Amino acid sequence: MRVRLFSFVLASALLIPGLALAQQKVGYIDSDFILKNLPDYATVQQNLDRMAQEWQREMETMEGNIESAFREYQARELLYTKEERDRKREDIMRLEDELEQFRLRHFGPEGELFKQQSTLMGPIQERILAAVQEVAVQENYDYVFDKAGDYLFVYFRDQYDVSILVLEELGIDPERIQGASTAAN
Repeated sequence: MRVRLFSFVLASALLIPGLALAQQKVGYIDSDFILKNLPDYATVQQNLDRMAQEWQREMETMEGNIESAFREYQARELLYTKEERDRKREDIMRLEDELEQFRLRHFGPEGELFKQQSTLMGPIQERILAAVQEVAVQENYDYVFDKAGDYLFVYFRDQYDVSILVLEELGIDPERIQGASTAAN
C-alpha cells in the first residue's frame, strides 16, 4: 500500500506542474478488466491452472507418502534396530527434501509455473502494450497508466522524461550516466 501511495504521489507531483504549463492529456487502463475480456488470456490461464493443479496433486501424493512412512516408523520404532531407525528417519527426511525440491522446481520464484506464465503471458502483455501505445498516439495522450497495478505508467511521451535532470540535481555527472542517450534531456 505504501509503494502504491508513493507511486501515485510521485506521479501526481510530476503531472501537476506540467498541467500548469501546458494542457496534457492523461488516460488510464484497467489491465485486469482488459485481461478478463481477452479470450487468449482465459485460455492461457486455464492452461496454467491445469499445470498447477497437476503439480499440486503430485505434491499431495508425495505428502501422503511421507505421512505413511512416518506413521509406519512410529508404529514400528521400538521394533527397529538403531541402524534401521536411523535409516528410516533418513528415508523420511529424503522424502521431505524431495517434496521441497519439487515445490521449488514447480512453484518457486524461478519455478516452472513462473517460467510458463512468463512464456505464455508475454505475447498477450506485448499485444496489450502495443494497443495502449497505438491508442495513446492516435488519441494524443501524453500519459497512460494502469490503475489495476501500482499506478504504473504504461505509456508516456519521451519529451516529458526528466530523469537526466533529476540525476544532475542529485549531483550525478551526465557524461557518466548509463543509458543517457535513451533518456530525454
